Amino acid sequence: MGHAGMAAAAVRYLRSAGASTVAGRVEALPRPELRAVGDDERAPVDQVAFRRVLGNFATGVTVITAPGVEGEAGGGGPAGFACQSFASLSLDPPLVCFMVGRTSATWPRIARAGAFCVNVLGAHQGELCRGFAVSGADKFAGVVYDAAPVSGSPRLTGAAAWVDCTIHAVHTGGDHLIVVGRVDALGASDGDDVAPLLFHKGRFL
Repeated sequence: MGHAGMAAAAVRYLRSAGASTVAGRVEALPRPELRAVGDDERAPVDQVAFRRVLGNFATGVTVITAPGVEGEAGGGGPAGFACQSFASLSLDPPLVCFMVGRTSATWPRIARAGAFCVNVLGAHQGELCRGFAVSGADKFAGVVYDAAPVSGSPRLTGAAAWVDCTIHAVHTGGDHLIVVGRVDALGASDGDDVAPLLFHKGRFL
């Protein structure tokens, strides 16, 4: 299938799931019943081996945040989760992307907000990252932040850099979703000597 066919298939899927296919506010996708590998299929590689081998690739660490949505269950507070799978995607137009698991409880809240802020963590923020990696907790308890200028998403104090985005597109990728954001504003720490927080073989560097 060519690129145009793949794009058309993605648009058809998103429309069938009730999601917007244009830039702007994006409604939450329902949790799909689809699996990356069906019950009657054999995984092509062992999952333990997959994690072990791919763990050799060191990544930066971010926290993806989104503003609360009025009327949302749980009081409509901000949402956020720790994310290693973030990357720049396009210079013109300026696009970035991150990947999130289909079963994530945080993703639907980000989707409802239609926007997010990528907080690139510094080496001193390992404990902050661990807090955002826990499910079911009040992730923002004791966390200092202000509002990103366009989306109003939490911009974490002390982060090495931040990227404020509007959700541009959402694509399926096995047991994950690929979220593309259009960059509306961005900035970096005033200091040039902020070391990055890196993750390699299951631990921070």
